[in-house]
Amino acid sequence: MYTATFTFAPGAYDDEFHRLDQAIAEAARAIPGYLGEEAWENPANGLVSNVYYWQTLEALQQLMDHPVHCEAKARQARWLKGYHVVVAQVLRSHGDGGIPHPLAG
Repeated sequence: MYTATFTFAPGAYDDEFHRLDQAIAEAARAIPGYLGEEAWENPANGLVSNVYYWQTLEALQQLMDHPVHCEAKARQARWLKGYHVVVAQVLRSHGDGGIPHPLAG
């Protein structure tokens, strides 16, 4: 399994941002191998992180190559003050079942 963590500094959003954001989320959820996602905000610095979970790198690559994702990436500077993406392999995942999690299946 893999994660793609997209951390960004929010800027000014408009209707086009919200349209593309929704379209990317729908595209991700439609790809076989998509396992789920989480979103986090750090109140100390205002950064936001979206963590997407994937069964395979090939599934993640399908999202990266999706036309709506490519469009948003090309225009990100219009809405964001900066971003960083980390792709990582998940070695293990565990918990007590007390909270929902995309990998707690």
